[in-house]
Parts: sequence; structure tokens; C-alpha cells
Amino acid sequence: MGKMLTVVFARVAYSVLKLAGWKKKTVLANVKHVTGAFPSGALNYDTLLKNLTKHVGELLFCFGTFKKLPHDVSAYPCRVDGWNFSLDESAIPVLEKMRNGGIFLTAHYGNYEAMGPWLCRLGIPLVASYIPVKPKWLNNILERKIRAVDGRSYSVDARTPRDFLRILNEGNLFCLLDDQDSRIPSAIEGTLLGQPVNVNPLPDFLLEHRPQTPIFICWMDEVGASSEKVRVLHAIEVASPAHSSPSVVNVQFNKWLEQRILENPNLWYSFTHRRFYSRSPEIYGE
Repeated sequence: MGKMLTVVFARVAYSVLKLAGWKKKTVLANVKHVTGAFPSGALNYDTLLKNLTKHVGELLFCFGTFKKLPHDVSAYPCRVDGWNFSLDESAIPVLEKMRNGGIFLTAHYGNYEAMGPWLCRLGIPLVASYIPVKPKWLNNILERKIRAVDGRSYSVDARTPRDFLRILNEGNLFCLLDDQDSRIPSAIEGTLLGQPVNVNPLPDFLLEHRPQTPIFICWMDEVGASSEKVRVLHAIEVASPAHSSPSVVNVQFNKWLEQRILENPNLWYSFTHRRFYSRSPEIYGE
């Protein structure tokens, strides 16, 4: 039933968003701004919308599948609720390290939300900061039911430096979506797809105060087609901050993200965001 509802939702949502031209101006402005960073014509607005609505549908109607995945890495590859799951072999030792906590960077790429319950099922003490929604009862459902695995919620409302440091001190793996435009005075200058961007200063801040903290990048992709599609979890460890300046972490993250975008730009949903606004507001007509 969940899969059927996912398909129906995705088709309806796609049709509505396409008809409304949802975020089309922003997407096209971003693509024009980074011309030359990937093959011409590789990004297609319609395909981007189809991928996005499909993944949203999976989160709405099939999220529970990811909460059933095996805890033991030796149980992979496996098939749960008619879906195939696997761990990238090179990711297994990295996932073991992630069980001891650290900083986990990722992007709005593919079905990124689904990694949360999967990592929790692997015994990783994931903590992700979300802005509370209103009304309060809806926020309680999100935290206690949706963003919870085996009775443990991985959702927190962390806002201050003290909150973030406490999360690390408690041995958790702190998740940060690190591909958004940072519009605060302390933002760091960086480069993405050949263009200047503002980067979130939080990783640098955390590493300045906890320099031995391990840094990981994790993502999920889908290999194959139709019923034989395999959802594969990947994880890598970024060069130890003890041997490089914290800002190198941001450089490595952006290089990793550029590789993912080059592989399939239609899976990077930050094309719908004004990612380059802080440095190039004119591209959005402002």
C-alpha cells in the first residue's frame, strides 16, 4: 500500500508543481550561474521535480521501511518490504567509527532524509537539529514518532554553541546539512561549482573547540532500475583536523558535493534554493 501511495502522491505532486512552475526561476538562475561546471543539458527541471516528489512520497508513505533495516552490518545486502538495501563495502569500517560519535556532513542530495533512521538502525547515535514546527502537537508527532527509531528520537532543537558542543560531549554523531547559503556575519567564504559561496561556519567552530572530533560525510544512492533497484549507503571520513586546518573540511565537503552533482545534478535539491544569494544576489533578479 505504501508504495502505491508513493507513486500516486509523486505523480499528483509533480503535476501540480510543474503546472505552478515551482522554483523554476530559481533553478534556472542557479544552472545559468554555474554554466560549465557539468555537461550542458544534464540538469532537467522536470526530472528534478520527478525525483524530488518521488523521494518526498517515500518519506511520507514508506519511511517505516528504513526503521526496519538490520542492525548488524553482516546482514547486508538485504531485502526489506520489497526493497533492496546494501552497504558500500568501503563504508563499513567508517560506519563502525561513526558509532563513537563525531560530526556528520551531508547535503540535500537524493533521499537524504531516509539516512536518519537507517543510521540509527546501524547503532549510530545520530542527532540532527530541526527547527520546531507549530502547532506543538505536530512537532511532538514529528519528534516522537517520525524522527524516532526504536523509541529514541534523533531530533533536537539545538541553537547555541553550547548546545552543539554538548551534543558532541555526549558522544553523539551530530548531523549538519552543509550545502546551504550561510547569511550570517561569521559565514566563511568558499567555492562551489566554480562560483563563490558563503559556507556555514559551524564545523570550523566545533573543530576549533573540539579539534580531535572525527568528520564524516554520508550519502545514499540508488543503483539499478525498477524492482531490482538497490539503495546503497556510503560513508567516508574527512582528513583529520589534527593534520589540517578546519577550513579544509569545507573544501573537501564542497569537492565531494561537486562529484555528486556531476554524477547526477537532478538529485541535488539545493538547485531549488538560492544557494548563491549571499555572494551573487543579482542572479535572482535582486
